[in-house]
Amino acid sequence: MNKNKMKSSHNIILTTCIVVALLCLIAFTAKNKPTVKSGIGETDEKGFAVLELFTSEGCSSCPPADELMARIQLDSKGKAVYLLAYHVDYWDRQGWKDGFSSADFSNRQMQYGRWLHVSPVYTPQVIVNGKAEFVGSSESAIRKAISEQLATGPVANLVIHTQQDGEKLILQYQASQAAKGSRLLIAILQKAAQTKVERGENAGRTLSHVQIVRKLQNEPISPSGKGSFVITLPNGLNTQYEEVVGLIQDPASGEILAAARADLNKSLSAK
Repeated sequence: MNKNKMKSSHNIILTTCIVVALLCLIAFTAKNKPTVKSGIGETDEKGFAVLELFTSEGCSSCPPADELMARIQLDSKGKAVYLLAYHVDYWDRQGWKDGFSSADFSNRQMQYGRWLHVSPVYTPQVIVNGKAEFVGSSESAIRKAISEQLATGPVANLVIHTQQDGEKLILQYQASQAAKGSRLLIAILQKAAQTKVERGENAGRTLSHVQIVRKLQNEPISPSGKGSFVITLPNGLNTQYEEVVGLIQDPASGEILAAARADLNKSLSAK
């Protein structure tokens, strides 16, 4: 073999070795590449996250928080994330009466203010699992809190079953490991709505809402942890699209100990 042929053979072998080494390096890097986690609930889920938004159609700072709730609703589909939007009534005196507002929801926010030592309360405000509060449009902080709560095991358990009978809803529940004196809260939710605001800070805007609390009923938990009661449904609900959320709450601290949901359209009594 002449020198040129030997040189060519050596080049081919050298090139082949380099290619093989590069392929091995690529395979090793891909295998050992760290997983980047993002979004909601990418960690091992063993807990739940309840987000309670206090908002108002009369508050110009609230639409971004309502929009964030809608995004979280989409991102958390199928996960143990429970969204409840309470429309408070203290903005109703500023030129526009929010049709979803209630003094009961304002009172609930005031109670959170006492539990969490926040004064004065404000909108938009989000409470996560009754333990931490955030400005309702603080997306990164709220999403971090959701992920942390999803990774934290619950201290209690709750199962609810519902059956509709005309304008009444019969709810059965089973609770376990709840702290003594804990209360069962049942929220009737309207999944979505739009409002054209004519006056006030949001005059001229069409606002979209999700997970609107239409009614909140507070009941004691029986000593056995099992029971049932009747709820009168709010007027105007479309039971094919609404849902029921149950919460176990510690009345001493405000912490949400367990959560469960049921779709109204899946609970219609067969007649």
